[in-house]
Order: sequence, then structure tokens, then C-alpha cells
Amino acid sequence: MKQEFFNFIISTHGQKLYDFTSETINWIKKNNFKNGILNLNIQHTSASLIVQENADLDVQTDLINYFDKLAPMDNSLYIHTTEGKDDMPAHIKSSLTNNQITLSIKDGELLLGTWQGLYLFEHRLESQSRIVIFHFLGD
Repeated sequence: MKQEFFNFIISTHGQKLYDFTSETINWIKKNNFKNGILNLNIQHTSASLIVQENADLDVQTDLINYFDKLAPMDNSLYIHTTEGKDDMPAHIKSSLTNNQITLSIKDGELLLGTWQGLYLFEHRLESQSRIVIFHFLGD
């Protein structure tokens, strides 16, 4: 049984979904992980992690549009507006999605569905540097 940690940094450039599936698979292969659990944890409250379709980019556009309607960038709706018009909407969006995802690894393969990918969902408008902690436990 082994345990491994890795801080993966994703530079974002505005509100969108950033695919990091291939980087995750490469880390698994580089470390020769066979079977176990991979926990992904984002250390931010204005971005989130999601497993989502990776075949049609329209899904990403629709997700962003939906969340923008759900939590509009209108400071007159919120008390917490310290960091601009995207401040409170970013917190709402991240609270409705995930800050952690746990996935299985079997026979060296990350168990994702055919049309699934791993995404950092950036909720801020400005560029950010986001940290996702990879934590593997297994063999």
C-alpha cells in the first residue's frame, strides 16, 4: 500500500471549463499506480471540480450560461461584493458543484466513462492560478 500527493497547478484565463484529464492520466502512469483511489481537491472557494462530457463543447457553453443565470453577476443582489461583480456568484457556483472528486483506478486505468472528462470549473472572470491536490492511496 502506498500513498502519494501532488499539487497540480492550473492557470485559468477567465470563466470556463479547463480539462485536466490527460494530465491526471499521465500522473497515474508516471507513478505506475495499479489499483486504488485518487482524490482530487481544489483549494479555492471560487472555482470547482466536475466530471463532465468531453465530446461536445456546447455542453460547456450551456453549463456556463446556466450557472450565470442561476447566480447572475449583479452586485445589487448580494451583500458580499468585496472582490467585484463575480465575487458572490463564484462562491454560489462553487457551493453547488464540487470541491472534491474521488475516482477509482483499476489495473492502471482511471475509471471514467467513455464521454467523461475532469474539469476545473473557473467561476472568476480574471486569470487565476488554481491548486488541485492529487491524493492517491493504493498500490
